[in-house]
Amino acid sequence: MDPFSVETSIARPRGEVFEYLMDVANHAEFTDHFLKDWRMTREETYGMGAGGRFRAEVPFARFPWGDWAIVETEPGRRIVLAGRSGKFNRIRTLVLLDLRDAQNGTRVEVTARTYPKYPSDRFLESLGQRGALKRGWRKALRRLRSILEEDRERGARATISGGARKPATGLRAG
Repeated sequence: MDPFSVETSIARPRGEVFEYLMDVANHAEFTDHFLKDWRMTREETYGMGAGGRFRAEVPFARFPWGDWAIVETEPGRRIVLAGRSGKFNRIRTLVLLDLRDAQNGTRVEVTARTYPKYPSDRFLESLGQRGALKRGWRKALRRLRSILEEDRERGARATISGGARKPATGLRAG
């Protein structure tokens, strides 16, 4: 799929927005309207290598599960998420979160792209998946703005399956 971009302005410092986005567990809070059933791929949800698995609600998605992880960062400016989705995880995905200073805060731009492996995957994307993803990201950025500016419209924060793993994460001694 050809890349698409959506953007918004958030009235918060760029460093604060960057720190929020570096914690992949926070992504479920603003994307859970189209990326559902989030699960973290490792215990540490912040920084390079942190990732999540989710179910995308897009038209004609016979195999809706996908994942992504932080594979590259430029501190305070850019986060690159790479992952896979579709049948046998054969569709590569790339999401770029680009942050720039704006007049009253931070300009956040999301650029997303998929690399379908087979013509059948390209065909399914052409039936409305690209438009659904673009609408989903547009709404996600509106929700991100309301979370960071007004502390409202929060979805459920993603967690690790099975509960706490370390005493510092809330495990109670019996």
